[in-house]
Amino acid sequence: MALFDVMNYGAKADGQTNDAAAIQKAIDACTEAGGGRVVIPAGRKFLTGTILLRDHVDLHLEPGSLLLSSIQKHELKWRLMIAAADANNIAISGTGTIDGRGREFMTRDDRYILRMDAWRPRMMGLFGCRNVRIENITMKDSANWGLHLTDSDDVVIRGISILNDIRLPNCDGIDPDRCRNVRISDCHIEAGDDCIVLKSMRSYDEGGPEFGKYFNRACENIVVNNCTMISTSCALKIGTETVGDIRNVLFNNCVIKSSSRGLGVFLRDTATIENIAFSNCYVQTRLFYEDWWGRAEPIYVTAFHRHKDSPIGKMRNISFTNIVCEGENGAFIAAEYPGLISGVTLDNVDIRMAKTSKWPAGTMDRRPCVVPGLVPMRSPGYYVENVADVTLRDCRIRWEGTPVPEFGSAIYARQAPGLHVQNFRGTAAHADLPDQDV
Repeated sequence: MALFDVMNYGAKADGQTNDAAAIQKAIDACTEAGGGRVVIPAGRKFLTGTILLRDHVDLHLEPGSLLLSSIQKHELKWRLMIAAADANNIAISGTGTIDGRGREFMTRDDRYILRMDAWRPRMMGLFGCRNVRIENITMKDSANWGLHLTDSDDVVIRGISILNDIRLPNCDGIDPDRCRNVRISDCHIEAGDDCIVLKSMRSYDEGGPEFGKYFNRACENIVVNNCTMISTSCALKIGTETVGDIRNVLFNNCVIKSSSRGLGVFLRDTATIENIAFSNCYVQTRLFYEDWWGRAEPIYVTAFHRHKDSPIGKMRNISFTNIVCEGENGAFIAAEYPGLISGVTLDNVDIRMAKTSKWPAGTMDRRPCVVPGLVPMRSPGYYVENVADVTLRDCRIRWEGTPVPEFGSAIYARQAPGLHVQNFRGTAAHADLPDQDV
């Protein structure tokens, strides 16, 4: 493999000089030579503005190397640190680190949430790319979304670490957006927003004419496997941006700790969401500061209008199998009205609820939505509303310790035709409540 060391193209590696031009020269030389590896040398620090990956380039970060984002707006085109458009056979590899300097965009520290500058760059945006490999790198302190892939095909993301400030809003980990044939595995992600979230957005508002053409396909054929996550929002998620269809998705063998939500499917726009399976996961959730969405729901499936009179699609064939949950709330499956969601199966789901944090319990969270977002209610183990053909098979609810007054029935269901409960174990949290309020 041909090697292109950025030091040979004028990089200073002093952590103060913007080396974007030198790195770009190395990338351009690599692709013009037919491809190879652009080397970020070991143990060196490179300040950089936006760099654009091109065909047949492996951007390789050697051990101990650091790519440090500029914080100057004029040096970050498209509000991105690393970008690619219509690039084929590209990779970002190695064991070095990419630092987004996210906390330097903070305007105020409110202890439980950081208030941020309205203008913040995303770390990576790859648009319309084919045959993408991202392996083993560490991404840290992203100011906004970490890895945003749009309209890209044949993507492998393996063995990376994403370490963001869990008090920083919008710093998602990995966002496949209208992508196809994506495999994500063996990653560890800590994020103040969603860790891995599949989307189908309307547009990328910072791209201008360069990137506007990419938002026209479904997000489909996605596998996420063997990942560990911490999120102040939802760890494994579909939505809320759901303008295009999302289908054929498998989430498997994942561990989620200390998160505001665990496994979530959010329909808010015109998409059809179908054939989604979560399996073999451990989910631990907790309540947190009220400005964060989520009320410790380990499993969350919802369909609500985003705006008044906006159209909304349908959701069907969603399953959760072999899921162990510990936290301060139960599963929440709800639609704004009947007909939006059908065919949800929970099979061998074990929920253990206990009050462990200082934050108030007894609220269901439907945000974002046009209807009231926060609804006071005694939290049941399993909540089903306006959803047809729901199956609870071999499921269980356990109340750890002395249940607080805000905990409720084992099952609460309203407008749930075709609800099938088989071999359920568990009772209400309190003797004055029905076990199954159906």
